[in-house]
Amino acid sequence: MGSPRANLILAHTADPAVQAVQSPVAIIDIGSNSVRLVAYDGLTRAPTPLYNEKVLCGLGRNVLTTGRLNEEAVARALAALARFRVLCETMRVGRVFVLATAAARDAENGPDFLRAAEAACGQEIQLLSGRREAELSAMGVISGFHAPDGVVGDMGGGSLELVDVRGTVVGQGVTMPLGGLALQDLSGGSVKKAAKIVREHMRKAVPQLETLRGRTFYAVGGTWRALARLHMAARGYPVHVMHGYTVEPTDELTFLQIVEQTDVALLQDVDAISEARRPLLAYGAAVLEEIIRVGRPREVAISASGVREGLLFEQLDRDTRLIDPLLASAAEFNTLRSRAPRHGEELIAWTDRFVATLDGHETADERRLRHAGCLLSDVGWRAHPDYRDAQSIAAIQNAAFVGVDHPGRAYLALAVSLRHTGLAPEKANSVLRGVAGARLFERARLLGGLLRVAFPISAGMDGALGRAPLTVEDGRVILRLPRDWEALNGDRLLNRVRGLGRVLGREGRIEIG
Repeated sequence: MGSPRANLILAHTADPAVQAVQSPVAIIDIGSNSVRLVAYDGLTRAPTPLYNEKVLCGLGRNVLTTGRLNEEAVARALAALARFRVLCETMRVGRVFVLATAAARDAENGPDFLRAAEAACGQEIQLLSGRREAELSAMGVISGFHAPDGVVGDMGGGSLELVDVRGTVVGQGVTMPLGGLALQDLSGGSVKKAAKIVREHMRKAVPQLETLRGRTFYAVGGTWRALARLHMAARGYPVHVMHGYTVEPTDELTFLQIVEQTDVALLQDVDAISEARRPLLAYGAAVLEEIIRVGRPREVAISASGVREGLLFEQLDRDTRLIDPLLASAAEFNTLRSRAPRHGEELIAWTDRFVATLDGHETADERRLRHAGCLLSDVGWRAHPDYRDAQSIAAIQNAAFVGVDHPGRAYLALAVSLRHTGLAPEKANSVLRGVAGARLFERARLLGGLLRVAFPISAGMDGALGRAPLTVEDGRVILRLPRDWEALNGDRLLNRVRGLGRVLGREGRIEIG
């Protein structure tokens, strides 16, 4: 397939034939700890959840010691499945996928439960092997990250799956009985004993962990997301989106040790974690600590995409899989929220031409971020003018985007915000500026400046920008207007061209004809 980056298709230029039919799809995930329903708006490259509900049933509790699913847990699960069936009918879901994992796989009464579960939800259930679960988790990370490179770890209630991923290539996976409930069961509730069990089982994962050094560990699963939420609270981190949150390993080790040794009730922001999840946090910390110690990753990244998203990604045709998920999401926002969706597409071409005349280098990642920023540039237009910057920040910072890390998310919010507030550094949101970093902040000022020039020409409508090229020539930023648009050449537009020039350390001017 070649370079995964080179093969990405921009969502806004993809042939409509590769876009899947927009009808709701749903996945019911029967896990060892929870039974969850997620309904999505369609089978697309970046599906948006329509509805998400989970019930913490604890099917995997004590399975490894008793060999059986607990009757009370089974009753809760069957009740949840019957409820999910009604909800899917209410949402007019076209297709429902039902998955079952470690608990149903390992229990001697698992087959009986699956028969009852199929009757409750009215669907055939796919019982995933450990290897299949690892494969789908890896595909979920491929669907949710831009050109991922590292090892995926999916920790559920009953098992842990580890698998290498490089771009679009999935390696050999391994599964171990190191889920939170399984460890609690095997260790008799002792976190110290659980840590020893983890070390013993991790010997099976040496082929996967040996490849992790200097790469990214992608953490999948509710327990690790809960730990990330607590870590965010402990450091006062300002962006609360889980997906793409990254942690430096040495910092993470210190935090994990605190979780293992401290009464969970004393942890900051623990009220945000469900009571059923809290006892499993220390076991999740023990597993992640061992992975970091043995694998020595460059960073730990939290993934909200896992088995469910991997299954949906698998249903897509090859061309649709190659669409950049960030640009797919941004294109959808552009269609739903902008005054004229084609204007966002014209902005991409217009800014492409300008950037091509600059001396400085724009990386491939910076280019895709700029394209996404163009598509998102008008998301706040319906707000009162005094609040368009705040509305834009809120929409972009908290959107359910995938394929973008937190610095990239901050860049997008800053660029669109600066379009409204002006380009002075002191006017930028200081919190987002810190998340973006120096390089992306300056790129955000550049895009913000370009947008500030574009909108007084086009009024946010398509068909105008092609007649008003903006370039850098002879060390100057030059906007050329056709003679019949000479009336646009007033102080407002000239000041914006000059403001863009100041960002680049150049003179700005307008030429007619």
